[in-house]
Amino acid sequence: MTADPLLIMVAPNGARRTKADHAALPMTAAELADTAAACLAAGAGAMHIHVRDDTGAHVLDARRYADAITAIQDRTDGRMLVQITTEAVGRYLPSEQMELVRTLRPAAVSVGLREILDDGDAAASAFFSWAAGEGIAVQHILYDRADLDRFAELHRRGCLGDVAQPRILFVLGRYAPDQESRPEDLDVFLDGLEHHRLGAVWSVCAFGRGETSALAAAVARGGHVRVGFENSLWHADGRMARDNAERVAAIASIAAMTGRRLASADQARTILGTS
Repeated sequence: MTADPLLIMVAPNGARRTKADHAALPMTAAELADTAAACLAAGAGAMHIHVRDDTGAHVLDARRYADAITAIQDRTDGRMLVQITTEAVGRYLPSEQMELVRTLRPAAVSVGLREILDDGDAAASAFFSWAAGEGIAVQHILYDRADLDRFAELHRRGCLGDVAQPRILFVLGRYAPDQESRPEDLDVFLDGLEHHRLGAVWSVCAFGRGETSALAAAVARGGHVRVGFENSLWHADGRMARDNAERVAAIASIAAMTGRRLASADQARTILGTS
């Protein structure tokens, strides 16, 4: 995979924040659809979504996901690629996470490696093999070098669905109120990729007011990025963003300055492995 083009994936809501954190944070299917249209226009090629129950809490619910995906596709004429999450947030077992994907059969899903392995390597391997056979694009979420080393070993053993070019998201930091990511947080992951000789398609997400500089480093070094209110509400200068589309536009501007083209809808699907 060459450095061009760049996939900007917007993560507009996450599992933890609510409208008390920002009035423009989308929580319903209709709000997600409106956000998708605005972010598509700003330069995003894919959207990572969480859905909420009637109280606003994070939920792994196939029907709510299906409703949100339909609303987004209708609002964007099918141009916005949607990735769901299996994030547990301390509420769901690996078996429940995997059952969501088996029921919904989404085009794309992100899976926290350390969460799914709580059921053991055999159950995870069977799940990843099934997903690969169904054409479901899995992006593996890795939080540190230990996660990357474990991932590389499982990939070497053929336990990740026998995908020749896996998709990975490096998380630069943690979900914490005072978390501020830094560009140098990326170094340990890229060192690990080189050490293991993994031909992975990699993306980055980052936190706080440091999100912009950390994502700019990923853009410059050939990676892809995930940006939005899930991880940060702020621009690099500390101003709170008006909405998710404004954060997408900020990263698109950085891409333009570095000479990286933005991925088209078809290119976004290739980058995420859905085509």
